Amino acid sequence: MPPVPLLHPRLLLLAALAALQPSPAQASLMKPVLDLMRPQLETRITRTCVDALAGSIPELTKQLEQPCRGLAAPTSRCLVRETATSGKELTVLGELLRQELGPESERIVKRCIAQLVGLPAASLEGLSLQQLAERFRSTRR
Repeated sequence: MPPVPLLHPRLLLLAALAALQPSPAQASLMKPVLDLMRPQLETRITRTCVDALAGSIPELTKQLEQPCRGLAAPTSRCLVRETATSGKELTVLGELLRQELGPESERIVKRCIAQLVGLPAASLEGLSLQQLAERFRSTRR
């Protein structure tokens, strides 16, 4: 029987580090939980959309309900998909449970905004959500 070749210590270390990295299967272990949260997420997105666009005009509120609901579905799917593949699901879930938009949640939101408007996913990473909102407001005037 031929002798088993010894691995160089650096190769062994690299192999061990690679084994510790989350695989796509491990990164999406929380996806079922995220999917359960989608209806609540869609409701919040719809409400935020209607409130932002209708303001205090009651007639607009009713007219905007369906278009905003239509926007909420692909948005929530994107948010769940991007969160599940981020490897940061527990961080994002913690931010959601605290009802805050932390750094990981913000990064995922910006990736989805970019994708939904047809930009490369990482194209908005240099801007904060506050800057995006201000730019949106200034273009509406």
